[in-house]
Amino acid sequence: MRRTVLATVLASMLALPACEDRDAQATWTQASGSVALSRDDAFLYVVDSDNGVLAVVDTARREKVGEVKVGLLPERVAVGPDDTVYVSNRGSRSVSVIHRGDWNEAARIAVGVEPVGLSVSPAGDTLYVVNSTALATSSHGSLMAVDTRSLSVRWELPVGDEPRGIALAQGGKRALITRFRQGDLVSVDLTDVDRPRVVREQTDLYARANVRDNVAVSPDGLSPRLPPADIRFQPRSMSSVAVTPDGERALATVMWAREDPLSPDGTPTQPSGGSLYGGGGPCNTGGVVAPGLVTFDTDTGSPRVDDMDRCRPPPDLSPDFPPSTIISPESTHPIQGPVAAVVDPTGLWAFVVNRETDNVAIIPTGRRSGSDLRSGLGSTVRQLVRVGSGPTGIAMTRDGRKAYVYNAFDHTVTTLVSDGAGGTANIRTDGAPLPIAGDVLAPNEVAGRKLFFSALDSRMASTSVGASCASCHPDGREDGHVWGFPDGPRQTPSLAGRSMTKTGPFHWSGEFSTMRDFLDATVRHRMGGTVLDGVMVAQLSDFIDVLPAPDNPHRADVLTDAQTRGEAVFRKAACDTCHGGAHFTLNTQADVGTFVTSGALQDDPVVRKQGLNTPSLLGLARTAPYLHDGSAVSLKDRLMQGRESNRHGMTAQLTDAEVDDLVEYLLTL
Repeated sequence: MRRTVLATVLASMLALPACEDRDAQATWTQASGSVALSRDDAFLYVVDSDNGVLAVVDTARREKVGEVKVGLLPERVAVGPDDTVYVSNRGSRSVSVIHRGDWNEAARIAVGVEPVGLSVSPAGDTLYVVNSTALATSSHGSLMAVDTRSLSVRWELPVGDEPRGIALAQGGKRALITRFRQGDLVSVDLTDVDRPRVVREQTDLYARANVRDNVAVSPDGLSPRLPPADIRFQPRSMSSVAVTPDGERALATVMWAREDPLSPDGTPTQPSGGSLYGGGGPCNTGGVVAPGLVTFDTDTGSPRVDDMDRCRPPPDLSPDFPPSTIISPESTHPIQGPVAAVVDPTGLWAFVVNRETDNVAIIPTGRRSGSDLRSGLGSTVRQLVRVGSGPTGIAMTRDGRKAYVYNAFDHTVTTLVSDGAGGTANIRTDGAPLPIAGDVLAPNEVAGRKLFFSALDSRMASTSVGASCASCHPDGREDGHVWGFPDGPRQTPSLAGRSMTKTGPFHWSGEFSTMRDFLDATVRHRMGGTVLDGVMVAQLSDFIDVLPAPDNPHRADVLTDAQTRGEAVFRKAACDTCHGGAHFTLNTQADVGTFVTSGALQDDPVVRKQGLNTPSLLGLARTAPYLHDGSAVSLKDRLMQGRESNRHGMTAQLTDAEVDDLVEYLLTL
């Protein structure tokens, strides 16, 4: 990276491409998320998920000139070398094809379940689509290659659980794919166009970020301190990845979640006051959920990541990459929820879009100090630019002078402009936000979504915590993380599609009899919010109730023979005595033999006596691992673990074939 800094600065001053390697330049990530630009920057393409449209904006005239109806819940957009536009329809298992100048859907390609990430090969002959799950199973997602001439699928490759984003590197010979729930990167070799292969399914990111050491230093690198006792952080919610113009590195947005027992003062010892989610974040950040940006080498897929306790790279790495934790340079304006990122053409600056705090953080890609950075505050963010509500994407012009951010909750585009000095980021907003679409949700649902996703609204969270409901429930779902609550280990439950407000009491321990009680405890006592009135409760409740259920490859209009047999087994094993009714829960307390009674994080004795609240079974196929402590990696794993005890259903009498049929049925719920 260092050897290219001088070249990139000179290139930017001469208004030339930042890298002489055409293969690298061909896979530079110019856009990320819900927006993209035409090859000549004349048109901005914006996908609006609520309205199910692709909007076309003339960038010179700064006005909307077209609107294309696409599939349900469009998520991301990509543009090929011939200016063909592709839109992933997350709710329709499809990709829409639009040709420039003809603002209509020319074709729709059938792909996998919940397609999200898109990328087009440098030659334009292949469209790569990342599917959250395959069509036949939820056990893994897939990478599909689509021939852009015939629009037929060439091949499909499994790429791990819940993949999301994609970027191409090495002139299109390598695909880098983010695993959303695991917070990791998959590397795929595309050298043989007909025989792709996974060359690295997972990295050592977690181990590198959690190196145990006896001594650590503060973020300013000067004053020594001792690290807290065995605090570890799990990377998760890795949604997007961007390749630098020189092609050497990739930057992935991530969230860091604390693993050890939580307490209001941020230490594993007894609470001393304050909000439960405040303090104890990585690198002395304010909360137990922290935003991050992880650097990977594109040739090996290896992470370049800080030790989360030391707040600096391990001894074998030079500090020539961004800190892995994004710390705000403003104490009153947090950063949270990174969902998209691009690197400018010089390769010097990363632009990170943060959905939960309505801002864009501009960060140096190759240094951590300088007179233009507020390093004394522990931050290397050069600028923090305010945008609209719920930003989900950014696209940058090829000269790096302008960038466009889509504010999904406001349905507007914010334009960012640069003064053009390649070595210094001086970014400002230009003009009023451009309206793209209108609200289709009811007013209460619109307001509730903004509350749910806000780590900025002081009513919902304090700036010292900097977390929102979505920080643990991304997209209203779950993060696959087990939190160390005072009453024991508690895996995040999914909210989407479960009619949660109708399934009280709430929380794993069932200690909250009403949704208002639960929200009050969460917002005020955990997140540090100041107010939660009846209007806010109604708004949040209305939004939670309209969260769409995750798409399920196991569900069909007619049950298979195995699923039909499994439905009978469900009743035979008396599963419906707890998991009955329309929501597959009777809202009772039960002890199913899974309480944790040893180790650092144990279930509270009172909870063990009363039992756990019975969760809904809706959406099981997409919510592994299972149980309150996340100890069952699959449904069959859970059934086999507790089979002989008859404490989790009458399972001891079931044959192996019946267990298999029961799993097949449960996956359809």
